[in-house]
Amino acid sequence: MDLTVISYVIYLLVSIALTIWVARTLSKNGRIFLADVLHGNEKLADAVNHLLVVGFYLVNLGFVALYLNGDDEIADARGIFEALSTKLGVVLLVLGVMHLGNVYVLNRIRRRGAMEREQVPPVAPQGWTTPKSGPWAPPAPQA
Repeated sequence: MDLTVISYVIYLLVSIALTIWVARTLSKNGRIFLADVLHGNEKLADAVNHLLVVGFYLVNLGFVALYLNGDDEIADARGIFEALSTKLGVVLLVLGVMHLGNVYVLNRIRRRGAMEREQVPPVAPQGWTTPKSGPWAPPAPQA
């Protein structure tokens, strides 16, 4: 069997396994964070969590498939390791960037919700003051 094909198979197996592991880990541990972001709405948190996992799979597995093509033919075991380290390193970076992007967006949503909860409605006016001078002052009494 050609060494290039062997490297492709190893790359696909490791990349798919990493994508599945990261997606499951993020789904399991991110659910609590989502519930907090969505103010305790468990059903909505589960739905958003599932949609994020599906999107994560689609983007990452699509990237893994597109990045499969190699430029050079692999001639020896060293070439397999070099090709795999480059490809898997890029896949890991993409997984990390996607994770950080998700956390950033959800954290922004969480902060906005916390700010909205902390704001106190304005107080109605309790009285009026009369200016003593200026264009809005009442006219001076005539003597």
